[in-house]
Amino acid sequence: MTKEERQSIILELLIQHNSILVTDLATHLNVSSVTIRKDLTDLEREKKLYRNHGKAILIDPYIDNRNISEKEKLYVEEKRLIGMKAASLITPKDSILIASGTTMHALARSIVPADELTVITASMEVSNILASEKNIYIIQLGGILRHSSLSVVGKYAENILADFSCSKLFIGVDGIDLDFGITTTNMMEASLNRVMMQTAQKTIVLADSSKFGRRGFSKIADMEDVDHIITDSRIPPSTALRLEEMGIEVTIADSVHHNSI
Repeated sequence: MTKEERQSIILELLIQHNSILVTDLATHLNVSSVTIRKDLTDLEREKKLYRNHGKAILIDPYIDNRNISEKEKLYVEEKRLIGMKAASLITPKDSILIASGTTMHALARSIVPADELTVITASMEVSNILASEKNIYIIQLGGILRHSSLSVVGKYAENILADFSCSKLFIGVDGIDLDFGITTTNMMEASLNRVMMQTAQKTIVLADSSKFGRRGFSKIADMEDVDHIITDSRIPPSTALRLEEMGIEVTIADSVHHNSI
């Protein structure tokens, strides 16, 4: 087998599994770990994968802080389905927290309350989407405006949460690394998200499958602090299994149970 053939197989395996251990690659290809590491170095230099702690990841897991208008164009259908699935968890007379991000916008668009609902949110766009619903009592957090996400952060936003208790927090993330935890690109947003988690009885992460195996700059929390993850059907089965082994409920949002309009 040539080096080119071997590296092609490595990339095919990464597409299937998202990340894979050096030792597993060496066993699969019947070559030494040294040879695999050289292959991974070549592929990383070509920006086809990222190396991290004895494993290869298909893409660089460190995320740029992109503007929300750019993020709105990514994984639109996945976010819509995730938002619908998340909205179905809201109960009559519920009190919920909604963090910031484009998947939170998809959630807000799916909320049609059958009864009174209280929503506390950091996102100006979420408040804007929900404002026409007469049954929703909205508490808009105040603080420092993040222009890139149209949401607020800072101590003013954090302090007001001390007066509340909610059943659920719906939170979006920029990265989910099963060893490192859930992350975002902004340090102040991570801090607010941690306070939100303390305010809610249950933390529900809404994340399309592209977020797995990636890290943002700022850690929000360990995986053990997450109760439930709603994602799309492209999540690698091995990742879903490992999450469930950690005691995290995993829900796959797909279109099978939704009629197309």
